Amino acid sequence: MKMFRRTLIGLCSVVAILLITLTVLVLLSARRDDAARETLGRNAPRIDVDGARYRDLDKSGRIDPYEDPRVVIDERIEDLLGRMTTSEKVGLMLQPPIFMEKGGELVDGWGGAFIQGFGTAVAVAGRGIRHFNLANSSDCRAMAEWHNRLQDMAERTRLGIPVTVSTDPRHGVRDAGRATSVRTEGFSLWPEPLGLAATRDVALVQEFGEIANQEYRAVGIRTALHPMADLSTEPRWARTIGTFGENAELVSQLVVAYIAGFQGEQIDQESVLCMTKHFPGGGPQKDGLDAHFSYGGDQAYPGGQFEHHLIPFKAAIEAGTAQMMPYYGVPVGETSEDVAMGFNRDVITGLLRERFGFDGVVCTDWQIVAPKAAGPLEILHARNFGVEDLSIPERYAKALDAGVDQFGGEEDPEPLIGLVQSGTVSEERLDTSVRRILRDKFRLGLFDDPYVDADAATKICDQEAFHEAGAQAQRKSIILLQNDDDVEGEPILPLERETRLYVENVDPSIAAHYATVVPTLEEADVALVRVQAPWTDHPPETIGDRIFGMIFHQGDLDFKDEELARLQKVARTKPTILVIYLERPAVLAGVSEHTAGILAHFGATDEAVLDVAFGRFPPSGKLPFELPSSMDAVRAQREDVPHDSAAPLFPYGFGLTYNSGSSDSGDGT
Repeated sequence: MKMFRRTLIGLCSVVAILLITLTVLVLLSARRDDAARETLGRNAPRIDVDGARYRDLDKSGRIDPYEDPRVVIDERIEDLLGRMTTSEKVGLMLQPPIFMEKGGELVDGWGGAFIQGFGTAVAVAGRGIRHFNLANSSDCRAMAEWHNRLQDMAERTRLGIPVTVSTDPRHGVRDAGRATSVRTEGFSLWPEPLGLAATRDVALVQEFGEIANQEYRAVGIRTALHPMADLSTEPRWARTIGTFGENAELVSQLVVAYIAGFQGEQIDQESVLCMTKHFPGGGPQKDGLDAHFSYGGDQAYPGGQFEHHLIPFKAAIEAGTAQMMPYYGVPVGETSEDVAMGFNRDVITGLLRERFGFDGVVCTDWQIVAPKAAGPLEILHARNFGVEDLSIPERYAKALDAGVDQFGGEEDPEPLIGLVQSGTVSEERLDTSVRRILRDKFRLGLFDDPYVDADAATKICDQEAFHEAGAQAQRKSIILLQNDDDVEGEPILPLERETRLYVENVDPSIAAHYATVVPTLEEADVALVRVQAPWTDHPPETIGDRIFGMIFHQGDLDFKDEELARLQKVARTKPTILVIYLERPAVLAGVSEHTAGILAHFGATDEAVLDVAFGRFPPSGKLPFELPSSMDAVRAQREDVPHDSAAPLFPYGFGLTYNSGSSDSGDGT
């Protein structure tokens, strides 16, 4: 009992110390934010020149070359570069996540967005940061108003350099609480990239990019932290859902169409930049363990296919992708030193810059240098595989030497400033990266007018044609994997309107528009059960591992005993249609033998699924990867080799139709 009391007292003491520490940090953060706001000046005056009105960003009373859209971009860059301090240059080289208050207000201090770790004024006015990854969401009008408030703050700084807002994907049907996907209220809903790949429709992918471009620009987002050009050759990899599958030819075609949709024919005021990732290919993670985790740093190439994974990135560069992001992993044995891609000179300078001739911005994946901490508590570890023994300044220096321009997730400029002050990094090296970063801002027209029309934002986003296009894409991406005969010798699908239907994980009120919904399995003619592809947890080693364990699903692909037995029981009781969300491939052995039908999707509403199940929309999707026959087959696969599963249960390209009942294994086009 005494031991229990001592333990309890000890825990309470730790909690109390943490609460006191965090309270102090919040108060100090608010004070720093107030101090940063006091440094802000007035808004840029508008000056009329030859009948046109320009913004006097530095408040000098004249229009300087960098403020003048009539001057060629290279001259504008050099003019501005010559006016910038080291601190202002470094501020451009950081891109931390940022949060907004729900109503569109800027976050003060740590405010309502604790994990942000800084007040907006501290970041913009105090640290000179001009690139942010918006990590949460609201309705379109509120987002547009937030964006304008952010730009107003930037305009009131010394040189008035505007902000570029970036984002991870925002159009998926899946839950918005994922670190790599943030659903936005009012945006159209589309299947994940795997679903776009399942349609094999290049024009559809470009149409998605064109629609997403308009929705992004309406709320002020000008950089897409996508597409993923990675080949998902390792079926256990947790990031598979964001890829276009495992076939290099198809992936290349879709990546090119995606970039064309977002960026347009040329990068200008109507473009949204694409930051293609994760060069030179994040798919072949050893044993499928993702590099977001502290234990997932190694990539494996047992099949010698390192070059094969470069194919979609080469296509993206030829298509004019503005920016590129290397991944966290270490391409073990493929370069002169086994360090993560963001620190790897052979990867960034040797491959990307020199071999492929890419001269756009290279931004690291998030948090490769410093951990994310709240006072004494480390929330997220740094993904600094291979350079763990280096200090934070040394990691920055190594990444710069590798060829990096910008640091994703980093928010503290002091280590970089210190490198220049000590002579470790030259001012000229900063200028090389800052030129690339400024070029994109100028091409987007942000220096001329960074603001959006908040009154029009909702109208632009909430277009019926946009929503209808996304809804149709969901339906087109659904794959019919299995369609057994019923007792009368007819395929079980499509279902009839008179069917008495039992549903799981489907809204009964929606299903009632298609059939007679019954509350118990025993009353039903058919059961329709929605499930997710299986996964298994890996023992966490850090707090960050626990956090990402809730976000990324990895591990085994087969249904385990309890869930397998439950699905088998349902299927033995009544003819069952299994509807499975394939965020990764799944092993369906043990399930498919018992179910009457299987539909696979990659993000689809209940209405989309039921439209296909009841024949209102014919299934036409094709698998963008193989579905292995067993976990033994998965473990025997080589991480870097596509279509490498022995005797897959469903091969790449498989997909039935209602008309013919035939399948098409396809060729990836």
